[in-house]
Amino acid sequence: MTHISPLNFIHKNGKFGDYKEKSENDLLKVSEINKLLIFQIAKFKNSKFDISKIKVDNLNLPSSLKSSSNSNTRILWLGPDNWLVFSSNLDLITKEKKQLSEIDFAITDISHSRTIIELEGDLVDEVLKKGCPLDINSFKIGDCANSVYNGITVTVDFISEDPKKIRIFGLRSFGESLYHSITDACLEFGFVAK
Repeated sequence: MTHISPLNFIHKNGKFGDYKEKSENDLLKVSEINKLLIFQIAKFKNSKFDISKIKVDNLNLPSSLKSSSNSNTRILWLGPDNWLVFSSNLDLITKEKKQLSEIDFAITDISHSRTIIELEGDLVDEVLKKGCPLDINSFKIGDCANSVYNGITVTVDFISEDPKKIRIFGLRSFGESLYHSITDACLEFGFVAK
């Protein structure tokens, strides 16, 4: 199956907003992240399986509002006994299905159903505050949360502090609206689309 990015026709490289007379290091950076395997792991309610025995790409499944990661894979906690896995290893789901019994877990490939927008820069928190009701100041590296951004359901993943970097995940069907909403919030500060 051919992969067409959710933002293929609207995400254009360049500088936008109030970028004049500013160093590129001072501008926000907006990127679309694509070509990743994305799958959801959900443990069934009646399952007695001990999740501490599971490792996905040598990573433990994270606990409440946390993520775990290595150079290829990132796992986000979505809710009780529910995780979202993002990986550049496109064959990872095949390997993981072997260790996770269909009696205890549902594994669903949702690679083509998500839009991922990455924001980087000192003013990332200000962009989030314009459309998201989360207490952004309390989040640290490795935290994640489900929320809304201007009425669009999203998952926010806090990747790093230096440089400040977050990823916002939304349904593909709302991808364009989410992108326009985020980039509109970035115009005031100036941004580089990469």
